[in-house]
Amino acid sequence: MAAVEDILRSYRRPRVVIREHLRRMRSESRLFSFLFAALLVIFVAQWPRLARQHYEVPDIPMPGLLLGTALALAATVPFFYAIALIVSWITRIVGGRGDGYGARLALFWALFTVSPLMLLHGLTLGIVGFGIQADSLSVVVFAAFLLIWGAGLRVTQFEGRA
Repeated sequence: MAAVEDILRSYRRPRVVIREHLRRMRSESRLFSFLFAALLVIFVAQWPRLARQHYEVPDIPMPGLLLGTALALAATVPFFYAIALIVSWITRIVGGRGDGYGARLALFWALFTVSPLMLLHGLTLGIVGFGIQADSLSVVVFAAFLLIWGAGLRVTQFEGRA
């Protein structure tokens, strides 16, 4: 239940939540679990869209759509690590004092925090389909991600280690 509470608090006070995570013992397995949980929720969020796609084009088997989506999400894991590494380098260039662990924490936590919004986005795509509603929700999800990630980077890279 603590993760759900932290996610909800992250929408109101993301820097406080990130500081609390920084105060805990460093654990790469915890960071990976944030990333894995986020990707798992994002995978589940794709099911309504995939069901709609299968309904509209029944020639494409649903298990194939699910497997393709799962493999695509699994393939993104190294890219998330690379993004965190590059961002940590960039923040060091502009005067940041953080490290790669903090950059990974900020990125993975932001992704995990917006994953419930991605569930709503997936439902919208499944029920309404592509259109202004889904596009508007995409903007909201992306803005929330950027704000939470930015707040996390501010804490982990510019406030120093907790």
